[in-house]
Amino acid sequence: MPDILKTISPADGSVYVERLLASTDDIHDALGNAIEAQLGWRRVPVEQRQAILNKAVDAFIARRDDIASEISWQMGRPISQSAGEVGGFEERARHMIAIAPEALADIRPTPIDGFNRFVKRESLGVVAILAPWNFPYLTSVNGVIPALMAGNAVILKHSHQTPLCAERFEEAFQAAGLPEGLFQYLHLSHANAEVLMADDRVDYVNFTGSVPGGHAVQRAVQGKFIATGLELGGKDPAYVRADAKLDHAVENIIDGAFFNTGQSCCGIERVYVHESKFKAFTDAAADLVREYKLGNPLDPKTNLGPMVRASAADFVRGQIDEAVTAGARALIDPSTFAADEPGSTYMAPQVLIGVNHTMRVMTEESFGPVIGIMSVASDEEAVRLMNDSDFGLTASIWTQDEEMALKVGEEVRTGTVFMNRCDYLDPALAWTGVKNSGRGCTLSSIGYEALTRPKSFYLRTTI
Repeated sequence: MPDILKTISPADGSVYVERLLASTDDIHDALGNAIEAQLGWRRVPVEQRQAILNKAVDAFIARRDDIASEISWQMGRPISQSAGEVGGFEERARHMIAIAPEALADIRPTPIDGFNRFVKRESLGVVAILAPWNFPYLTSVNGVIPALMAGNAVILKHSHQTPLCAERFEEAFQAAGLPEGLFQYLHLSHANAEVLMADDRVDYVNFTGSVPGGHAVQRAVQGKFIATGLELGGKDPAYVRADAKLDHAVENIIDGAFFNTGQSCCGIERVYVHESKFKAFTDAAADLVREYKLGNPLDPKTNLGPMVRASAADFVRGQIDEAVTAGARALIDPSTFAADEPGSTYMAPQVLIGVNHTMRVMTEESFGPVIGIMSVASDEEAVRLMNDSDFGLTASIWTQDEEMALKVGEEVRTGTVFMNRCDYLDPALAWTGVKNSGRGCTLSSIGYEALTRPKSFYLRTTI
């Protein structure tokens, strides 16, 4: 009997998508097709690749409304937020397409008479991309578009929660006339995903997901000498200094914590506030959270949807309950959110004070609608607490002193430092993490380096 993928919508518990899972024979065929297609694609001038991929982006964004609705049904994000993912997809795709000629250009050292010396950036071959459900297009576009622009073929394995996203990629590429076999998707079991990654014909793996998932990727490729790009999440901190503009900090930190129901790798999960601003900040933050509308994600008035699975919601509830038992104080009464259903995907947001780093909610990735807020006496204390984490994806500093933001930011072990904003990826900057947030880089011109290999030419032209 064939294996079936079933996507359960967190909105109402219904089966939203059913698909056959690919077999090992399907993997073999896809890799053969990818290799054949890539041999011709790597010779296509970058400018022609740009034209085709821009057409693909045009085709994708033309279906904005349908795609937004599918996102909400598949993983529960409020429809009021889902269309923004299509906009973010376009921003990142257009940027990576536009910078490709310069990023992929030959590197030429200082000229020497009688010699032509340069380094070419050659495509790797076949890139396997394993994408998550929480931002299904924003995470996958970081790998798919640059990999193709660099002359590679791509095989995409999307999360079982968001299988339609892989299919929408293919439809856009078909509409743009991308040569057949260059982009393919496979709906795979975990076991067959490892078969794909371990195959000698795969030259690079891009993975976004959990820390255990990252270890599984490294085990799968350990028999061959290839690189992996791993974006594994975070426990991202915000630090509100004494000179911060309070209203701006509250509004943006709360949005950064609760957007997408807190299911964001770079969402704010812990906040450190200078003691002089602590009460004002926590009072304003709690008041703002109380205004959130928890409910059906297809309702335009909803701005806090269900979590992706009931088990994920129960995990966050467990963190909150443990913290309260250990002395934390919950500022939000869950009973005021009519849609809150203990044991279901729908859960009320929560703001905790009286927390410390002995509590899981301050050290373990929550990936849900909860933040813990602590008072600090100095920049040094804030830095120590921000660094007291197994993760290092982003950190934000809220201040009106740019010099101090730079000084504090230099001491924080993280991939990105923000000042007066958070929970955002600028495609012109490197997206990377340290510690358990992973390794490698996507976006910016630096993101192209992992998708190519250098090949040096040393030509003696005068004999």
